Amino acid sequence: MASPLDGAAGVRGSRTVDERLLDDVGALERADPGQMLRATASAGAQVRETASLAAETNLSSIADEGRPRAVVVAGQGTAARTGELLATIAGVRCPVPVIVHRSVGVPGWVNAGDVVIAVSASGRSPEALGAAEAAARRGARLVAVGPPDTLLQSVAEGARAPFIPVPRRAPARASIWSLTVPVLLVARTLGLVKVNEADFAETAARLDADAERCRPSAESFVNPAKSLALDLAGSIPIVWGSSPLATVAAHRFADTLSSNARYPAVGGSLGDAGRGRVGMLDGVFGALAETDRDIFADQDETEDTSTTRLRIVLLRDGGLADDLRDDNEPAAVEERRAEALMSVAEQRGIRISVLTAEGGSALERLASLVAVPDFASVYLAMAHGLDPMAVPAVEELKERSGV
Repeated sequence: MASPLDGAAGVRGSRTVDERLLDDVGALERADPGQMLRATASAGAQVRETASLAAETNLSSIADEGRPRAVVVAGQGTAARTGELLATIAGVRCPVPVIVHRSVGVPGWVNAGDVVIAVSASGRSPEALGAAEAAARRGARLVAVGPPDTLLQSVAEGARAPFIPVPRRAPARASIWSLTVPVLLVARTLGLVKVNEADFAETAARLDADAERCRPSAESFVNPAKSLALDLAGSIPIVWGSSPLATVAAHRFADTLSSNARYPAVGGSLGDAGRGRVGMLDGVFGALAETDRDIFADQDETEDTSTTRLRIVLLRDGGLADDLRDDNEPAAVEERRAEALMSVAEQRGIRISVLTAEGGSALERLASLVAVPDFASVYLAMAHGLDPMAVPAVEELKERSGV
């Protein structure tokens, strides 16, 4: 009988987790042939490098015409996430709307009064190229962000629009900071976001410090990323953010869990979840799967690997500045909701991991909620015998669809 994986080149790995591998530096190196750990550890360097590159780009043409009616960040995947990061850092008091556009072209209302930021880690995504071309036709102010010597740069140059070069890195998900910093600097040029050089420096230092904490040679009991990976092993991860900023980080963690570790993760806002999705805690992967387990017993003694259960990851940011919050969602409300979730989960025997933002600026706090989960997704992949860099299904989909 043919295997269901026949024809799926490169699919390999194990359903079980090899915990010993995570504390064997040599084994980790062999399990990471594409050096995804190294790419993840470059986050701080990405911030410094792209801040310097963006500073060399003349953005005066987009600033001279004053404040735009709206800003459209166009791209797909990680590129689109940069728009969400911008909207979150700018906060609810941003004077203009920030729209994330994931389709080819631009929204029908875009005209000369708007700014379009086309972002692509490869410089050839149809969404970014289509947005850049459409923006040029409609007379909108255009800025393109991507690797040099690509189709995106050609389109930008043809439209006489600024192009911010970023180093080419593969895969795109390892380039989130390279792509985000230029987008933030464009918004700063337009007077839409308050982020300065000190914020970038502190964020880069935070990412460097977290990379050191999550380094391969740090054993699981002191390495927060390895510990989180082991907590999630064999589960269905549900990642919820307690605030708008934490929600962006939750979506990012769900992305990396799906791509790096191949886990079916759910990410989103705890506020939205409380109106419906939290109901999954009472389902067959939640409370119904916990019926026969002593929730007060040691996890190692009671874990039933034949039953897949939910595992909640709660990202909290109680110190977020008021100007980044929805006026209807003050910090006290978010904190009460987070405490309530932990109580509801505990009553149902559903385990929960909590990560709390640290740092001064919104950008640094966001980085603190992204760094450890990024590493955790890589370690979880390797513990299953998966190469976190190479994702066969993604490449196969691109090949068959032609995009």
